[in-house]
Amino acid sequence: MPPASLAETETQSRKADHLRVCLEEDVQFRQITNGLDRYRLQHCCLPELDWNEVDLCTTFLGKPLNAPVLISSMTGGTEQAQQINQRLAAIAQQYNFAMGVGSQRVALEKPEVRTTFDVRAIAPDILLFANLGAVQLNYGCGLEDCQRLVDWLQADALILHLNPLQESVQTRGDRNFRGLFQKIEQICAKLPVPVIAKEVGNGISAPIAKRLVDVGVGAIDVAGAGGTSWAKVESGRAHDSQQRRLGATFADWGIPTAECIVGIRSVAPQVPLIASGGLRNGLDVAKAIALGADLGGLALPFLQSADHSEAALEEQAELLVAELRTALFCTGSANFADLRQPGILQPITSH
Repeated sequence: MPPASLAETETQSRKADHLRVCLEEDVQFRQITNGLDRYRLQHCCLPELDWNEVDLCTTFLGKPLNAPVLISSMTGGTEQAQQINQRLAAIAQQYNFAMGVGSQRVALEKPEVRTTFDVRAIAPDILLFANLGAVQLNYGCGLEDCQRLVDWLQADALILHLNPLQESVQTRGDRNFRGLFQKIEQICAKLPVPVIAKEVGNGISAPIAKRLVDVGVGAIDVAGAGGTSWAKVESGRAHDSQQRRLGATFADWGIPTAECIVGIRSVAPQVPLIASGGLRNGLDVAKAIALGADLGGLALPFLQSADHSEAALEEQAELLVAELRTALFCTGSANFADLRQPGILQPITSH
């Protein structure tokens, strides 16, 4: 392990690099899609509905939302990240979306950057998720740290993100994932808020999801393949050629988001389920919910808009809601229960 001061500097520098690479470089999956393109929603030419009365409301982890939308965990730890988080929080409050912050490990290492995550004053009513890498439970973090992150944020739940590929590609990544099921179980048992297990873009398989639910995880975010490739992101910021080449080799590694949803629902039909990983619009969210998810999480579209301007971010949110409403309206679905009725979502058969 590098000295603490070096580790702190590295973590903060990595945060800045991640933002830069995601905003400026092509880090999307190329060979794998999120799998939602293999499905279509059945068009209804006479929906017998008023578009304005389509109900997009839902509840997740006991908290009402105006639409099943999560602004997925992205960033924190730098001045640019603070502005982005504040803009995202304001739009989440305005539209009553859920929101997660980026990994707060940097705030444990450098408490002075805590303010880059502080969004509760801007968004007092939203469903808000704190965030820490599960692997950090093997590198000195414990229940008290998890509680501290939740308390700092006044969060409704804690995401423990799972990122073995990212850590493998990352220069000096934290790669000891041994014994984490037991440690996650201990956190789930003692933390007073739900724990959400989340991948970072390579997907959660059905067997792993089942084990996570069995140890007490309160919700799962599949974060499947098909969107941003963190192997590509880490490859793009690597300082040595081996890490760059390693990231390139595994740039399209993972389980497509749609496969994750179907698989997890087959073994854990009741677990609160977030679909993320390559969702780019409201039609993607509608398909994911018809497939079995409860929320759709989007990161890159919100990040790009938030980096541009508050007006661009509001336009993005408004479009997302309109896309969702149109998907329900044009399938004759008055609400999401209707959208899940048999025959609405249909697999596309190749000819």
